[in-house]
Amino acid sequence: MRYLLTLHMNPTLWATLTDDQKNGVYEGHGAFIELITESGEMVETKALAEPADTKTVQVKNGVAQTTNGGFVESDAFLCGYYVVDVEREERAVELAAKIPDAQYTAVEVRKVVHES
Repeated sequence: MRYLLTLHMNPTLWATLTDDQKNGVYEGHGAFIELITESGEMVETKALAEPADTKTVQVKNGVAQTTNGGFVESDAFLCGYYVVDVEREERAVELAAKIPDAQYTAVEVRKVVHES
């Protein structure tokens, strides 16, 4: 079963972290990638741009309207994700707890129900 492990960042929270804590997060991602690659559970991972570099598109009355910024108005934003292939949901939760961001913010675990 594949699970999407989503990472959310709150810039205000991130700004409160020390350089050592931030470096720990960066280095922790390297270790996490190594762990899930060696175990064969890694499917993919992506880091995403901040909302300031995002475009949101909606179609109203047949016309595409584009705005700058993310769709959800919130201080926190989706900053990246991992897709893992595991035997059980419990393993996906166990892996999510190993992602360094989980020390500071939540990591969402969501089952992938369709792929093409």
